[in-house]
Amino acid sequence: QVQLVESGGGLVQAGGSLRLSCAASGRIVRIDVMGWYRQAPGKEREFVANIISGGSTNYQASVKGRFTISRDNAKNTVYLQMNSLKPEDTAVYYCLVVQYGRSYWGQGTQVTVSS
Repeated sequence: QVQLVESGGGLVQAGGSLRLSCAASGRIVRIDVMGWYRQAPGKEREFVANIISGGSTNYQASVKGRFTISRDNAKNTVYLQMNSLKPEDTAVYYCLVVQYGRSYWGQGTQVTVSS
């Protein structure tokens, strides 16, 4: 089993920044993908960004240029630096880790952006 602990959410004004962290622990052999999803009230969970083991990254179009995903392989930790935040970024953000085809989710961290 892999356990994920997220941190870094909170309340911020529009235009501000937050940095999310997600640390993985447990039976870690080789993490293939680390990423972030989010779910706003009344909406489905959606992809935000991910980073593949080789270092390549992918972003949802609405966050490209504002969010940056990175990972520290030594710490099994993935980060999401969020700049120029907008009210529409308000959501619960979930960390995702994929190892040998199996997905593990974090408990979620709330991000609220006030206008």
